[in-house]
Amino acid sequence: MIVIQLLLIITLLLVFAQDFKERQVFWFMFPVIGICMGVLHYSKVIIPELFYTSLIMNICFVSILISIAFFYAKFKLKVDFKKAFGLGDVLIFLALAFSFSTISFAIIFISSLIFSLAFHFALKKTSKFNTVPLAGNMCLFFAITYIAYWSGLINSIYSI
Repeated sequence: MIVIQLLLIITLLLVFAQDFKERQVFWFMFPVIGICMGVLHYSKVIIPELFYTSLIMNICFVSILISIAFFYAKFKLKVDFKKAFGLGDVLIFLALAFSFSTISFAIIFISSLIFSLAFHFALKKTSKFNTVPLAGNMCLFFAITYIAYWSGLINSIYSI
């Protein structure tokens, strides 16, 4: 399991670095993140059906959020969805859906969005970009969350 954990943390930090520096991320990192998170999540559930149920509910949650972002970009911002929300953002949303049980996922996911907003505003003046590196910031938050859990600072992230 330690290999999966190291691969996950390295990949999350690489996504953060690439997105923060260039606003572009290699596409193959998202399946690596999803698979690693899925393996870690699956290893913590008592019966496989709980994993699959959580995965379906998490994907529904993410799909609703992406749909809201799509309609907000189209009707409120009046811009193309691709200009308001990057492909990397959609892919990280889907990869993160493999991570935790539904309630834990919703709480950690929303916390990562708040973290991303705060982090962006804190570094806005020093950035040469005016866009938010959402996928990278979320990956940083999830890396911190996993490290805190594995080091014992957080008691449980797989169940409430």
